[in-house]
Amino acid sequence: MSRIGLNPITIPEGVTVEVKDGVVTAKGKLGELSQTIEDITVKIEDKEITLERPSEKKAHKAKHGLYRALIFNMIEGVSNGYTKELELVGVGYRASNQGNKLDLALGFSHNIVLDLAPEVKVETVSEKGKNPIVKLMSHDKQLLGQVASKIRSFRKPEPYKGKGVKFVGEQIRRKAGKSA
Repeated sequence: MSRIGLNPITIPEGVTVEVKDGVVTAKGKLGELSQTIEDITVKIEDKEITLERPSEKKAHKAKHGLYRALIFNMIEGVSNGYTKELELVGVGYRASNQGNKLDLALGFSHNIVLDLAPEVKVETVSEKGKNPIVKLMSHDKQLLGQVASKIRSFRKPEPYKGKGVKFVGEQIRRKAGKSA
């Protein structure tokens, strides 16, 4: 049984949610997101959304929880937004941005220049004596995670010294070096 799917979603002030032809659309101060929904019925009653499944089949149970989580993430995104922070650990690793263009120096022969989607805002923080930090902000949680994962994939943290691009607060499993 999907316990997540049974929880109702409360709609905050300033957010409008519409259901039309199997597409749920959420509009808020930060933007607009939409999601197609199959097999599950969505009901909106006085600032509360409930989802109901047609049967107790395993596929319907799975979609029940999934769509509830996706709709909740959409509403949270258009009202508050999401932020991910990446830390560049390593000597000479630098990050800078001009608008939505991110320039990363990660120890390769050339810098990596990444054009980000217009929905994702980027900010770089470089303080002397500290690792550079890349802050990514967006109303779309899925796109934000994808972009953060792409940046991390350029130089994943290695287990011996911990050098690479990691999420702020991420714990890296360290290995002992070879013993003589």
